[in-house]
Amino acid sequence: MMQVFYDKDSFIEFIKTQKKLDNKIGFAPTMGALHAGHISLYRAAKKENDIVVSSIFVNPTQFNNPDDLEKYPRTIDDDIAKLADSFLVDAVYVPRIEDIYPDGMARKHYDFGGIENEMEGAARPGHFDGVGTVIEELFLQVQPANAYFGEKDFQQLKIIEKLVEILDLKIKIHGVKIYREANGLAMSSRNMRLSETEKQTSSLIYKTLTKVNEWFKISSIPEITSRVKAIFDGENMELEYFLIADEATLKAIDSITEGKNFRAFIVVNVDNVRLIDNLHLDFI
Repeated sequence: MMQVFYDKDSFIEFIKTQKKLDNKIGFAPTMGALHAGHISLYRAAKKENDIVVSSIFVNPTQFNNPDDLEKYPRTIDDDIAKLADSFLVDAVYVPRIEDIYPDGMARKHYDFGGIENEMEGAARPGHFDGVGTVIEELFLQVQPANAYFGEKDFQQLKIIEKLVEILDLKIKIHGVKIYREANGLAMSSRNMRLSETEKQTSSLIYKTLTKVNEWFKISSIPEITSRVKAIFDGENMELEYFLIADEATLKAIDSITEGKNFRAFIVVNVDNVRLIDNLHLDFI
């Protein structure tokens, strides 16, 4: 039976017991408002670990927009029910603010080697310091052997890989493929704020990325960028940014270099709902 812990002390006792039993722990942290994309993380974790742990915590320090924090959906009872119904998760940790921030709600500062300044880092100052702060604390409390993160937040995945390196933690980070709606829209907790019509309209985001993957083989980066902008001109959505970046450095490129891996990144606002997506690009 899945156990639910609402405070640090009882959760730590659970972790100590698992360690004594020499159980390998798989972990995927969330901010709640769970959907099938989250469940796919636990499906991956179940295959490789003795115990699977989830956490649900809306982390204030990674929001640079107070309105975004206020509007973030909080569906804790429904989330716990979804995790129980999945039969994939052994324990859910729902910490209080003081369990994560015992000395007051402040974010640490990290040097992630520059990747924190690209894309989302440029758009949301301080965001990745907030992510690093909460993930560091959760990793210290959960002590997982493996941790799982969705590739939809690809930059965050790279940040967490760097965090583990900086802190010299013995945790293997796994990126899990983006889980999509039937129409291609990347599953996100923010999708709850879209109407059914807006969800259908937003399928254009993934359709555009698949086009980019075709163009990438035959067109220049400036040509591709121009075409993407043209697609969204006149649509009832705002293209915030589109770029193609080196997967290792996350720096935008304007020409293709052999021997490297590239990914297209896009952010589109639909009626003030900010949707992000990305796609690995193939040379062949």
